Amino acid sequence: MTLEALAIRKINAETTLPLRQQVLWPNKTLEECRVEDDDLGEHYGVDKQGLLVCVASVFIQQDTARLRKFATLEAFQRQGIGQFVLSRIIEDLKASGVRTFWCDARESACSLYQRFGMTVSGERFYKGDIPYRRMSVSF
Repeated sequence: MTLEALAIRKINAETTLPLRQQVLWPNKTLEECRVEDDDLGEHYGVDKQGLLVCVASVFIQQDTARLRKFATLEAFQRQGIGQFVLSRIIEDLKASGVRTFWCDARESACSLYQRFGMTVSGERFYKGDIPYRRMSVSF
């Protein structure tokens, strides 16, 4: 797969829900896959040949942005799509004057975020049985 075959676009919160459910919370309802203030976020979707394969949601407060609910269909993971999306998000955030970007990263994904200069802060914590780390970068 080439990244040139991908199209990234802004989408609404509603459009993110089926993919969030499938990847992150397969045992929850669509309604349970919503997050607080979803309607206030900026949502990104990546299409490959008309199929939505990745979503990410960003929530901005003043000059700080938080990445939440970043999900890629399993069949499309480890193909550079995450890097593609993060590059675009960071580019957009810098252009809008955001100075700090952070997320609660699944520990298994920390290396992806480190490629963008994000560093771990604090101790490991768990959401259910999944280990997470807080990661951030300042521009």
